[in-house]
Amino acid sequence: MSAASVMRSVTTIRLSSLGLKVLAAYVVGALLSIALAVAAAVWMVQHDVLADLELRERVGTLVGKIKFDAGGKPVELDASEEDHWLYDSLPNEAAYRLLDAAGNVALFSTAGEAFWPPSGSPIRLEREGFVFERDGVTLHGATEPFEHQGRQWYFQFATSERVMKLVQHKFALPYMGVGVGIFSAVLIVAFGLCAYVTLRYALKPLLGVSEAATAISPRSLHARLQTETMPAEISPLVDSFNRVLERLEHGFRLQQEFLANAAHELKTPLALIRAQIELRDEDKSERDSLLGDVDYMARQVQQLLLLAEASEVRNYSFATVAVRDVALEVIAFLQLMAEAADVRVTVSEASGGVLWQADRGALFTLLKNLLENAIQHAPRNTDISLEILNDELTVRDLGPGVDAAQLPQLFNRFWRGAHRRDHGAGLGLAICQEIALAHGWLLTAERAEPGLRFRVSKSGGIAPTKGV
Repeated sequence: MSAASVMRSVTTIRLSSLGLKVLAAYVVGALLSIALAVAAAVWMVQHDVLADLELRERVGTLVGKIKFDAGGKPVELDASEEDHWLYDSLPNEAAYRLLDAAGNVALFSTAGEAFWPPSGSPIRLEREGFVFERDGVTLHGATEPFEHQGRQWYFQFATSERVMKLVQHKFALPYMGVGVGIFSAVLIVAFGLCAYVTLRYALKPLLGVSEAATAISPRSLHARLQTETMPAEISPLVDSFNRVLERLEHGFRLQQEFLANAAHELKTPLALIRAQIELRDEDKSERDSLLGDVDYMARQVQQLLLLAEASEVRNYSFATVAVRDVALEVIAFLQLMAEAADVRVTVSEASGGVLWQADRGALFTLLKNLLENAIQHAPRNTDISLEILNDELTVRDLGPGVDAAQLPQLFNRFWRGAHRRDHGAGLGLAICQEIALAHGWLLTAERAEPGLRFRVSKSGGIAPTKGV
């Protein structure tokens, strides 16, 4: 695959990532929220909303500073020095007054009554803001009703639009900008981090399901993906996948059962045919030829049975096995075959004895098939070496080997190489591969120059799956 293809694949995966899409949606939402907050702030400034709120807050604060004498008569406004400076130094810009229930003025600032609308104008005694003009200057005011010792009072405060604009642009807007900036930073960083952690936690079960699905093979079709921890939106997809696995397992079981049943059904007729041929009084060469054909067919049937059994991990019984003991049993079993081919089988083992977790019968079949293959290809008067190590075992012959292009075909069913001394079914190495996969081992073949070396490694394979 070219570098450009890899980059396109990576880009496609990233663009289709659910986590990235959710994060992108969050970022867009956060930016939209910030934009709306800024727009709302600009609207409030343009419509003097902040100024009006500030005016109402000041009226409420000043009401709490009015002092009354023992008879309940207001005597002064106990305002701060800064407030008195505003009323005394800028009497045309800000003023206050206190009215009774009849609208009579009981207390006022330095500006006096001349600051307020002329007599005869409607007196606004409701809790609300109002606007009036004096000498061409627009003034904004607010009224705050309150009770003291059972009497109703109305406090009014007003300031010019110029002072309001000055306060707004010098103080309110900078603080608003700082507030919007802090809000944006918190929204992007803090909530973004929370969204990231939440996504990692929510999508973590998907990673486990993905790994479990990757481990499923024809030898573990009985496994099912867990749905208990799945998000509700993903569970239907996982359930559908499990139903697909059920159908695949059912079809695989039917295929294996058919293979085994067919092989079993063929064994008896072949045995009867062989017996009938042996009893015939005909030409010996013709009879031997027929018996050879029957033996070839019987071997194929036996190999098919072994292949069906090796493909089903439930047929295995794992235990601690001494590999050298099994190897010696295999060599004794193949001794006559090796003598007929005029080859010798040697065994070397790591010190201390090598113990593997394996099904003893399956390990016997694996070693038998590998050594049979080596015997069939080894030149006469040569050695076949079986080396047993703690984590791997190797079988090597000194035969012609195979071309590099043919190495991947060695474990294909019914594939047969040249230089064989028999007419096998081409299933022996396929059976070895099934046994290795069922044990979680890695079976490979490599050119040995001369010859061919088969390597069975405990590491690097996929362990058999009992359940997911």
